[in-house]
Amino acid sequence: MRTRAEERWAVPVPVPDAVPETLPVPDGRRVDLWLLRCPEPGAPPGRLADQGVPGVLDVLDAAERKRAASLRRPADRALYIASHLALRTLLGAYLCVPAREVVLVREPCLGCGGPHGRPAVPGAPPPLHFSLSHSHGLALIGVASVPVGVDVQRVPGPGTVDACAPSLHPAERAELDRLPPGARPGAFAQLWARKEAYLKGIGTGLSRPASADYLGADTRSRPHGWTVTDLPRADAHTAAVAVLGTAPPAPAVRRLPVRLTSPHRLTSTHQAANDHEPTDQLARQPEGTHEETA
Repeated sequence: MRTRAEERWAVPVPVPDAVPETLPVPDGRRVDLWLLRCPEPGAPPGRLADQGVPGVLDVLDAAERKRAASLRRPADRALYIASHLALRTLLGAYLCVPAREVVLVREPCLGCGGPHGRPAVPGAPPPLHFSLSHSHGLALIGVASVPVGVDVQRVPGPGTVDACAPSLHPAERAELDRLPPGARPGAFAQLWARKEAYLKGIGTGLSRPASADYLGADTRSRPHGWTVTDLPRADAHTAAVAVLGTAPPAPAVRRLPVRLTSPHRLTSTHQAANDHEPTDQLARQPEGTHEETA
């Protein structure tokens, strides 16, 4: 059954059985956006590895596997694994290599210069840019030929809004203060989605103070040289995409299939035939968006 968020965000076309073998890298300022629903709550955390593709977790690198193992809640772990496997499957299609052969590097940190900046594909310039966000059951992936950031947020409770509002830009706080109490959580979630999408796009993430940039409702006052677009609202989630340059066409969001992992994307041609069956189980920020700066 589709979630209400999927009904609102997905384009009205049949869901494919697998990611296409190859995907063209978006040209110009166009952004490809992909939405993934998390594995069903209560699914055994090892099921992804135990069914379908033997050794499927080997598609993730050592750092991703370590991060997944550190997540205590099974739902968080399942969503992390699903979204990172989806990212590598998509990048493999864009780069025309098997998913397990996708190489990711860390850009230098813009704060200290250390090797722990946002993930990227190697190249100078890189062949594509990407961003990943996941929160409370949904993951959103953006791919573009220019720097891009995406963010998805679950609408928080009033207490979270009150706790986080002081960290915002003064003009953003003023906008929230003018709203009736019942409208503030949704407006805050959308504002925060814009802010995180932009901060991911410029490569700083939340190491840059949330008060440094205005991402409120006045589009004329937002950071120069970037276009930040709200995605259609769902009852429980908000989302936004930020792309370098002037306004691109309004992006559509494509829903990824649960049967995500295409065998030729996950495996090399020399691997055994029994590795060629797709898997069925893919699996303080406001209200816990669990992710790195991607």
